[in-house]
Amino acid sequence: MVNLTRIYTRTGDAGKTRLSDNAEVPKTDLRVEAYGAVDETNSNLALAVAHGGLPEKLVEMLSLIRNELFDVGADLSTPLHPHPEYPPLRIEQSSIDRLEEWCDELGADLPALRSFILAGGSPAAAQLHVARTVCRRAERVAWRAAQSHGTEPSEQRGEGGINLLAITYLNRLSDLLFNMCRTAAGPEGDVLWVPGTDREAPKRHRRSKG
Repeated sequence: MVNLTRIYTRTGDAGKTRLSDNAEVPKTDLRVEAYGAVDETNSNLALAVAHGGLPEKLVEMLSLIRNELFDVGADLSTPLHPHPEYPPLRIEQSSIDRLEEWCDELGADLPALRSFILAGGSPAAAQLHVARTVCRRAERVAWRAAQSHGTEPSEQRGEGGINLLAITYLNRLSDLLFNMCRTAAGPEGDVLWVPGTDREAPKRHRRSKG
């Protein structure tokens, strides 16, 4: 259980912070950027729920997902170690499998798309679109962190790599959020992209005979 006795600590005033293994790193470290973007995703999901009007099924899914996103943040902030002193909190394949199952479940009830869709629909649906795009950013930053720090364990504090399952989770979540956006918007709620709305349709050129 986490025990927070004081919110401000002043320890970050020099532009440094600590990872979960207590390694001191700059606040610009890509691992910090990654779990910060995960936190943003979670906050946007909270706002989507607060708007109200979401199907109860989505609210239940999001309740579990918002807890798991804290797990993702903890995972990204804990460098891989071959023999950790305490078992670290890691994303496991079962969580990813559940996201895929939910994505298939929601997708089975959605009409086929004739175009890309724009963010829109109800306030809750639009906010889910915001969460989806932030989640995509979190995934991109996590990949940059993996490129920078690798994916292999290390005995040295702060030097271990990134757990790839945490990144996979973000990828599957963004897919699920897309289906959640459409579900929240309703069967007639998709706002379809109309390409080239201010351009005249190209004229067809007749082939010259000769």
